[in-house]
Amino acid sequence: MAELRDGLAEIGKHYDERTPIGEEFRDGQLHMWYWYDREDDATLPQAVHRVTRKVSETLGLRPGERVLDAGCGPGEASLFLARQYGVGVTGVTISNFELERARGRAEEAGLSDLVDFQYGDFMELPFPDGSFDAVLALESLQNAPDLGQVLRELFRVLRPGGRLAFSDFSLGEPGEPSDARRVEQFMTTLKLPVLPTLEEWLGHLRAAGFAVEEFTQCGPRVFGMKGKYLEAAMGQREQVAEKFGEERLAEFSRVHLGFFAPRKDQIGYAIVCARKPR
Repeated sequence: MAELRDGLAEIGKHYDERTPIGEEFRDGQLHMWYWYDREDDATLPQAVHRVTRKVSETLGLRPGERVLDAGCGPGEASLFLARQYGVGVTGVTISNFELERARGRAEEAGLSDLVDFQYGDFMELPFPDGSFDAVLALESLQNAPDLGQVLRELFRVLRPGGRLAFSDFSLGEPGEPSDARRVEQFMTTLKLPVLPTLEEWLGHLRAAGFAVEEFTQCGPRVFGMKGKYLEAAMGQREQVAEKFGEERLAEFSRVHLGFFAPRKDQIGYAIVCARKPR
């Protein structure tokens, strides 16, 4: 248990350090982008917001429902859910920076009555059984020290018939041994304990008791568009450097080099929606 706690503290520190610049590039969001092709003229924040929309739309949210944003980041996705669907959202994060940033965003948006942010470990949530109608997890499950445990915990806090929707990286084509080392670099950079294939993700869900209802593999339009991300980020580089300083931005770039190491087809991106049986 102490080892798991140490791992969570390390993940929290990882996001405390990564989020300030990461969310600056993505306008309050931290997860991946989605571009249809090289000619797609969406901005980086617009491409990132597409993932928020695509994942949340699978939940079929209704006004008044209670939603858990598990690993809420700096809070923009939670605010989108409240605005778009009229739902009450509880966001949890283990990053102190993200918690403060998310609470500030909710207050600025006048949504503090609908959205609540808490410091919390999604492997041991402080909520009674059946507290939520739906759970959203945008690239947060991948950091869980024990994926089975976190899925069982999310299953517990959902009411019977409640839905879970998430997006996460998945393992694509393994390739040659040299390519495997590139995947290792990717996982180390993002602090990923495991990198399941899409089928393995579905297996983990079923083992936790969920009934899988919808899934898609959209890696080519996500990690496969890493070149477009770099172009978009370079277009914002000057303003980000002005805010954070050249030295800090250079360090941010350096520690993320491993993220870009794999071939495009090695890293998939899964969007999955599952339900807790009634």
